Amino acid sequence: MRLDKFICDCTGLTRSQAGKVIRQKLVSINGEIVKQAARQVSSDDAVVLDGKPLAIIGLRYIMLHKPAGFLCANDDPDHPIVFSLLDEPLVERLHTVGRLDLDTTGLLLLTDDGQWSHRISSPKHHIAKTYRVWTADPISLDAASLFAEGVMLRGEKDPTLPAQLEIVAEREALLTIHEGRYHQVKRMFAAIGNKVEQLHREKIGGLQLPADLAEGEYRELTESELTLLQNPVGK
Repeated sequence: MRLDKFICDCTGLTRSQAGKVIRQKLVSINGEIVKQAARQVSSDDAVVLDGKPLAIIGLRYIMLHKPAGFLCANDDPDHPIVFSLLDEPLVERLHTVGRLDLDTTGLLLLTDDGQWSHRISSPKHHIAKTYRVWTADPISLDAASLFAEGVMLRGEKDPTLPAQLEIVAEREALLTIHEGRYHQVKRMFAAIGNKVEQLHREKIGGLQLPADLAEGEYRELTESELTLLQNPVGK
């Protein structure tokens, strides 16, 4: 691979910017300053840019504790986007695995692996997602059985898939769903005459949002955490 292309792939710099840092003698290969953009780089070469070692960026699997007020979008004129929370090279290559509403907080996955993203978000794989829900009114005693049977949402032809509801307090519950319809959790509670006041995603598959990951913080998933996402029922 040409040196200038290698730098672009590692840093997100344009080809002209990569050529400029090479001409400025900021790039070395195996300890030797290199001034030729066309210099070939092998897998064994140690490339350093301005004192920082470079490496090709592989596929990334990231968990973010999404705060309220951030959109899952690439750009928006009115609200900050979740990608602004990331200090990552080539952030434009990343996409969210599904979406959380503007006012919803909690576990959000981001990646540049399209196939992996599809496996997690595709309805046919039925990956479980668990939300902590706070409601405006007390949660009815029959809510769990209604959700277990499936409820009709306004404008839909088919009822929701069976979902599991655990009532935590009078106006607080954990809801696990196995599909991802538009505003589904809010619409499910609306279907039984209640309103969601606050929504927080705690779990996707077997992956729980870590207690030590503060709002707005993110980190890459570990190998063991990746395996948790292969479990469709989230057990």
